[in-house]
Amino acid sequence: MNDTQPDQHSLFFGDEGLRAGWGLLLYVALIAALFFAMQSAAGLLHHTPAPKSSLPHEQSPAALLISESVSFLLVAFASWIMSRIEHRSSGEYGLGGDHKLSRFLGGTGWGIAFLSLLILTLKLTGLLVFDRRLLYGTNILRYSLVWVVGFLFVALLEEYLLRGYLQFTLTRGLHSIYEAIGTSNSRAVSFWTAALLLSCVFGLGHRSNPGESPIGLFAAAVAGLVFCLSLWRTGSLWWAIGFHASWDWAQSFFYGVPDSGTMIQFHLFATHPVGKPLLSGGATGPEGSLFILPIMALIACVILFTLPKS
Repeated sequence: MNDTQPDQHSLFFGDEGLRAGWGLLLYVALIAALFFAMQSAAGLLHHTPAPKSSLPHEQSPAALLISESVSFLLVAFASWIMSRIEHRSSGEYGLGGDHKLSRFLGGTGWGIAFLSLLILTLKLTGLLVFDRRLLYGTNILRYSLVWVVGFLFVALLEEYLLRGYLQFTLTRGLHSIYEAIGTSNSRAVSFWTAALLLSCVFGLGHRSNPGESPIGLFAAAVAGLVFCLSLWRTGSLWWAIGFHASWDWAQSFFYGVPDSGTMIQFHLFATHPVGKPLLSGGATGPEGSLFILPIMALIACVILFTLPKS
């Protein structure tokens, strides 16, 4: 009889449209297919990699700009496809909301301020030494702007990939589970469960970086949670994007220290760490120092006290 047969439509769609589990699987499959297609196309076109520095771990502007911008566009395209399938605005995945510019600029200012505080702490404690300036004249402005664009794409990619569709949809799926088992305040619990899982993925994603350390991996995971706090407060990723971009820019270009073990070409200052890597950060850079943990706590306090919950 018809009333005893399973409704196949409900297997894929629920009260909120496409079920979260299917959405996550489809999104991951889309991302994998798009990146595979990009790599295949590059191979067919005999893509020549951007010239590398004579130093083994220095990344060139061209390499970063191409890889990060193309990757972000693929992630944005996959998210747009999912928004069409789910009949949602793509802005719901973190790039919408009010006050985009002010959130972005606010995050940008705080990113530079807190990275500078961390650098100052390392310098005053004798754990970081500035050797010399490497850029002069118009080259300072030239490479400053180049790296601004490059690290903006880094921030867009990393924030939108892990704290965009994935955070939104995993939260939605977990909310249904928590609500079904009677968990109190299930919406908050589901958001922070998703945030914890994806922040661990974010931290582990830095394992392949040259010079990365256990403290650096842990700090990256904590940073992911801090960025999720700004998403929870504002409903958008723009504060986190601004903070992420300016933090990386100040760290890699302006102060010339390693960013999770990675160095870039054409940075303003030459520096070197001194003392135990646990305190100085060593080859990882400032993010590998234990001083990063109180800095992250201060950033969380700034978010709580300066970003009104929307």
